[in-house]
Amino acid sequence: MLLSPCLSAWRLSLCVFFDFSLATEPFCGSLLRFAFHLGCTQEDVLNSEHRSCRLQFGRFDVAAFGCFFVYASGTVVLPVALVALASDLGFSLFEGGLLAGGALHLGRTLSMVVAMLACGFAAGARGKRQTLGSAMLLLGIGLALCALAPTYGILFVALLVAGIGEGVVEGLATPFVQDLHPEDSGQYLNFSHSFWSVGVLFTVLLTGALLAQQVSWRLISAGVASLALLPVLLLLLPTKEFHPLAASPDRLPWRHVMGQMTTILKTPRFWLFFAAMFVAGGGEFCLTYWLASFIQMDIAGSAFAGGAGVACFAGGMVLGRMGWGLWISQHRLQPLIMYSALAGTVLSLSLPSVSHLGLLMLMLFLIGVATAPFWPSVQSYSVGRLPGADTTMLFILLSCAGVPGCGFFAWLMGVVGNWGGGLRQAFYLVPICYLTLAVLIGTDGWRVARSREKG
Repeated sequence: MLLSPCLSAWRLSLCVFFDFSLATEPFCGSLLRFAFHLGCTQEDVLNSEHRSCRLQFGRFDVAAFGCFFVYASGTVVLPVALVALASDLGFSLFEGGLLAGGALHLGRTLSMVVAMLACGFAAGARGKRQTLGSAMLLLGIGLALCALAPTYGILFVALLVAGIGEGVVEGLATPFVQDLHPEDSGQYLNFSHSFWSVGVLFTVLLTGALLAQQVSWRLISAGVASLALLPVLLLLLPTKEFHPLAASPDRLPWRHVMGQMTTILKTPRFWLFFAAMFVAGGGEFCLTYWLASFIQMDIAGSAFAGGAGVACFAGGMVLGRMGWGLWISQHRLQPLIMYSALAGTVLSLSLPSVSHLGLLMLMLFLIGVATAPFWPSVQSYSVGRLPGADTTMLFILLSCAGVPGCGFFAWLMGVVGNWGGGLRQAFYLVPICYLTLAVLIGTDGWRVARSREKG
């Protein structure tokens, strides 16, 4: 009963992945009926349905799905196992160790940011496809090293290695999909990013179940590392598929890449989206990183229950991202982000006061649905608002806000948890992030409406 929303979302994701043609028609029909309650005209929705239900995927799309899946799995496998990991490596989360737990991801974030800043130059020299494939290989090596780490310090270093690979994936996977589908990028980005949530959902459920059966977290980490091989092969092996991304890229001089970066950084509107990505990433990852530990320590005391809680949150995100990816049109992204952020604010405000496990699972699923469009939709929406910007560099720079937001707020939750007597009070950081996001995107929408009135 507790997992029914998550399992429904999981069945949906499998249906879409393995038999897309069968999944679209009934799903689009339900979304069509739901859309009328969002203020869309019938003509808008019918036009959107005609486009959205004909998404077309190829080999490189599957590679991108795999990148998001493995990236997500590698990100959440250690947080779900954090209680067992802390016991194995000799630090206690119950005795002021929340800060040490949060520091693991903060350090990982630092290496990710360095990698993201450098990946634009690497992509200019080698192309996105080759750079992305090499990054996935490095990510897998880092996770394998985590499985072998005998101490906290060596685990920290191993996470830095994994973070370099994750930073490149974070920086290039989104523009990779954008290049594959430049016309309706909002739909394809939301759909592709849903495999991040599928990866979270799959990993937290399986990890929680395996930990409950006394399987070592080291074996689980090694298993996730092995999953990186599939996208590596899809990206790096020769292909007969005709697509510009399969060809050898033209080298871009570093001065040209630096010029693209400078042009974006000098645009005032960019910094609004930079701030939006920072709080969007922070709010989402506060939940992704700390939920399992919170449920284990404060509510249920079970590793499986902790994993199930994160799975419900991820299940909501799977449903939200695949749904909006199938239906949403590009010009509806701004109200989608703003109203989703407001809904997430209201829902997450009551989260710290919930003590019943079943109610908590339902709340997390709904918060996941509200959170789903933030990351991909802010990035896609920014392209239309910054028309002169190079999309690859724009997505990289926005990720340089979102990823530090994840690391900073994950660390800050540990600090607040230590000082405030536990994680419950720290979860109020989530509605603060979501409300800030709603204000930022709402402000930009107000500016657009005002400029139209003047025009």
